[in-house]
Amino acid sequence: MRSDRSEREASSAIDRRRFMAAAGLTTLAAVTGVACAGDAPPSQGTAGTTPNASGDGQPSFAHNEATISSLQEQMQRGTLTSKALTEAYLARIAAVDASGPTLRSVLETNPDALAIAEERDVERKAGKVRGPLHGIPVLVKDNLDTADRMQTTAGSLALVGKPAQRDAHVVTRLREAGAVIIGKTNLSEWANFRSTRSSSGWSGRGGQVKHPYALDRNPCGSSSGTGTAIAANLATVGIGTETDGSIICPSSICGLVGLKPTVGLVSRTGIIPISATQDTAGPMTRTVSDAAALLQAIVGTDAQDAATSAAPATAPDYTAALVKGALKGARIGVGRNLAGFNGAADAAFNKAIDTLRAAGAIIVDPANVATVGKYDDAELQVLLYEFKDGLNRYLASRGDTVAHKTLSALIAYNREHADKEMPWFAQELFEQAEAKGTLDDAAYRSALELCRRFAREQGLDALFREHQLDALVAPSNGPSWVTDHVNGDKYSGGNSSVAAVSGYPSLTVPMGYVHELPLGISFIGLAWSEAKLLGYGYDFEQQTAARRAPKFLRTVE
Repeated sequence: MRSDRSEREASSAIDRRRFMAAAGLTTLAAVTGVACAGDAPPSQGTAGTTPNASGDGQPSFAHNEATISSLQEQMQRGTLTSKALTEAYLARIAAVDASGPTLRSVLETNPDALAIAEERDVERKAGKVRGPLHGIPVLVKDNLDTADRMQTTAGSLALVGKPAQRDAHVVTRLREAGAVIIGKTNLSEWANFRSTRSSSGWSGRGGQVKHPYALDRNPCGSSSGTGTAIAANLATVGIGTETDGSIICPSSICGLVGLKPTVGLVSRTGIIPISATQDTAGPMTRTVSDAAALLQAIVGTDAQDAATSAAPATAPDYTAALVKGALKGARIGVGRNLAGFNGAADAAFNKAIDTLRAAGAIIVDPANVATVGKYDDAELQVLLYEFKDGLNRYLASRGDTVAHKTLSALIAYNREHADKEMPWFAQELFEQAEAKGTLDDAAYRSALELCRRFAREQGLDALFREHQLDALVAPSNGPSWVTDHVNGDKYSGGNSSVAAVSGYPSLTVPMGYVHELPLGISFIGLAWSEAKLLGYGYDFEQQTAARRAPKFLRTVE
C-alpha cells in the first residue's frame, strides 16, 4: 500500500513530492527456501525466444495482451480451460521472469494454482460460473496475506517463515469471485517505507525488479513486481497497493491502467500497513475494462476495517460505466501545477488534452490545485505515526507465523542482517517512525487535520466546486530512470500526492511513449467517483489505443 517515500533526498531540505512519488526467482513448485536477492544478468536466450533488431529476446506467448473478456469467451466456448491458461502463465513466468530477461517480478508461484484452476473448470462444466474472474489467473503483491503455502513478507527476509493464517479480505473476495491466485509479486521492500535512499523495486527477499520495456530502467514502486509482471503478460491482471503513488507510478511507468480507489472502498484487513488514512489496494491491468472487472470483485464492506463503513452500501456496476462517448459533455480540469516536471510528459499530455477535447469533453484549463505542497511535511508526520501503530498491530495479528513482533524488533533484525537487508540503503524511516509516540499525540492529530484541510476542503473539494468539474487530469509520471542502487531513485516527477493525501480516487491510463518508455495520464476525482473515472479512462483508451506490449529491450538508445 505503499508510499514511494524512498524517493526523498537524504537531507534536511527534502523535496517531499519527489520523494513520495517514487526480482524474485520464481519456483513452479512449493517454496522451499528464500529467493535469491542478487541481480543476475539476463541469459542470452531461452527456448521459444526470437531476437529482435536490438538483440533482445521476446518469447512468443499465445495469450499475449489477453483480456478477461477474451479469455472468458474462449473458456465458455470450450476452446480453453483455466488449467491450460494457468499452465501457460506458469511457463511464461519461468521463461521471462526466472530466466530470459530475468525480470524478478514474481517472488513465488502458488503450488496449488493448477489444482485451484482444475476446481474452477469442474465448476464451469457443472454450470457454475462465479463471474468475470472465474478461472482467471491473478497475481497479488507480497504484502497481502494469503492463507495458503505462499509467504507474506513485504519483501523482507525478516518475515520469511510460516504463511499467514487468514487471507486478506481482498484475497478472500478474489477467491469467492473464482480467481486463481497464481503467485505473489516482488515489491519495494516494506512498500518503500524503510529508507530515504531506496531503489524502487528492490527487496532483500527478491532482488531488483526490472523494467519490462528497458531492462536497465526502474519500474517505480512500490507495486513494482505487479507492474512489471502484468505489463509482461505473466498473468491476466494483478493487485497492487498504494499509500502515495505505489499503484499510479508503476502502472504509468510500465504502460498499464492503474486505479487507486477512494480509501475505504476496498478493505485493508490482512494487508501489511503504512497508513490507516491513506492505504488502499487496487487493480493494475492492461485495459480499463479489466480494471473495472477486478475492482468489482474486490470492493465491499468489512467489519474489521472501519474505513469501509463510509463507502456506498451498494457498489455501482463499474463495467456499465465503460461506454464510448463517456467524455462527451464532461467538465475536465487541467492541473497545470501538477505538470511541468518533464518536457516529454508535457508534450504527450497536451496531445492527450486535444484528444479529450475532440471526444467532446469541456476542458477547463488551467484548473490548478491551490494547496499543492502545503501538506507535504504534515503527510510525512502522519505516515510515520500511523506506520508504527499499524505495523505493530499487524505483526501482533500474525501470531506465531512471524518471529519479529514489533517495529523495534525489525530494526534490530535489519542491523543484524545488514549484509542481506541493507547492502544498498538503510532504514531511516523505520527509525524515525519508532521514535514517534502514539496516535493520541497532539502532533499527530494536528498533522492529520492539516492534511485533510489542505488536500480536501481547500484542495480538491474547493477546486471541483469552483469549476464544477467532473474530473481533474494531469500527467501521471515522467519517463523511467536508470536503476541506481548506490544513489537510489532519480524520480522524474508525478502527481500522486493530491489524491493520496485526500484519500480520493485516481486512475492512470497509457497516453504515449518517449524513447520506448511509457507515459500515463491521471484522471482524479472526488470520493467514490470511480465509475465516472473509469468511464472517462475507457473513452480515452478507445480513442488512443496507446498501450503496446514491452519488448524487453536491454536499454533505450
